[in-house]
Amino acid sequence: VQLQASGGGLVQPGGSLKLSCAASGKFLEINIMGWYRQAPGKERELVAHMMTRGSTDYADSVKGRFTISRDFAKNTLYLQMNSLKPEDTAVYYCNAEVITLDYYKRIYWGKGTLVTVSS
Repeated sequence: VQLQASGGGLVQPGGSLKLSCAASGKFLEINIMGWYRQAPGKERELVAHMMTRGSTDYADSVKGRFTISRDFAKNTLYLQMNSLKPEDTAVYYCNAEVITLDYYKRIYWGKGTLVTVSS
């Protein structure tokens, strides 16, 4: 299973970006897909995730500004980021809990995409 994240870049404060993460490979199902981020000198933290049935959870720091969505048919996860702040600068990683063909539950990570918020 591979997770390919894209959409990062440089944006001014107050601007918007949309991240995408496409899952490929052979598996039975994806339970949870989410976005994490890691800023320089800080630990990786959860940004938002979405469960199989569509329920979502967000970090307090992004509530009201970020929206997570998922195309279940395409196994693709999105993160719409609005009103971006300099403190949102980080490498954003896609994460998925996958049910493999042999019925194991495994966690996969994408390589990350850099988001820089700066004027």
